[in-house]
Amino acid sequence: MECTIREMQMADIQQVQQVAKTSWNNTYEEIIPFEIQESFLKSAYNDAMMQRRLENSFIWVSEVDGKIVGFANFSSVEEYGATELGAIYVIPDCQGKGIGTALLNEGIKNIEGAKEIFINVEKENRIGITFYKAKGFKVVSEFDDDFNGHILKTVRMVLDV
Repeated sequence: MECTIREMQMADIQQVQQVAKTSWNNTYEEIIPFEIQESFLKSAYNDAMMQRRLENSFIWVSEVDGKIVGFANFSSVEEYGATELGAIYVIPDCQGKGIGTALLNEGIKNIEGAKEIFINVEKENRIGITFYKAKGFKVVSEFDDDFNGHILKTVRMVLDV
């Protein structure tokens, strides 16, 4: 599967929103109640929030045949070299084909000054945990997270770059 990685543009917002919704609903189907997923997606991926993300963070998209099938969103780098990987989502049909790895590598290659990449992953998200461990991320802590009234077991991981 031939994919192209590029920086996200304003015109990509609707496709990125759809990738977020599709991958979230698939990943968290048995973990987070649907209503809570929808509430989160509406607040985190509405048009205004997406514009803020574009202005204040790094977002790369992955295209296959001109259609966005994944994206990664990294925060700006803190003084001491830490960045947060806030999202890396790939639609279910394209998972396991190297797209997530390509998106992660694009961030590693292009974010100047980054020494550590942090990620929070829901403990029951086995696909996510397996992916990050395979890329060299190490668990640094586990905590309970009140996610819109639903308690999640969250794993914080870090990758030294």
